[in-house]
Amino acid sequence: MLLIVYLTYGVTAVGLITWLARTLYANGALFLEEVFPAREQLAGAVNRLLVTGFVMLNLGWAALLLRAGRPVDAAAAVEALALRLGLLLITLAVLHFVNLAVLAAVRTMQRRRQDVPVRPDLWAGTA
Repeated sequence: MLLIVYLTYGVTAVGLITWLARTLYANGALFLEEVFPAREQLAGAVNRLLVTGFVMLNLGWAALLLRAGRPVDAAAAVEALALRLGLLLITLAVLHFVNLAVLAAVRTMQRRRQDVPVRPDLWAGTA
C-alpha cells in the first residue's frame, strides 16, 4: 500500500510540475518579450532559464515532501498524499507569483527609463 501511495504521489507531482512548466513557458514567452522589447533571444533564454529553475526547485521540493511517517491505514495514506500534493501546489503558486512580481518590476523599471520627459520648447509645433 505504501508503494502505491509513493507511486501515485510521484506520478501526480511530476505530471503537475511538467504541465505547469509547459504552461508557464508558453504563456511566459509573450510576457517576457514585452519585458525585453526587441531582444527576442534574451526573452527566450530567460524563459528557458526560469522554467529550468522552476522544474529543478519543484522536483527537489516534491522529493523532500516524500519523507514522512508510515501511514497506518488507507485513510491515513490518502491524507498524507493530499497533504503532500497540497503543499506542492501552494509552493508552485507562490513561486509563480514571485516570478510574476519580479518580472513586473523589471518591466516597470524599463518603462520608466523609456518615459524620459521632453523639454516643452522641444515639443513639435511650438515654434
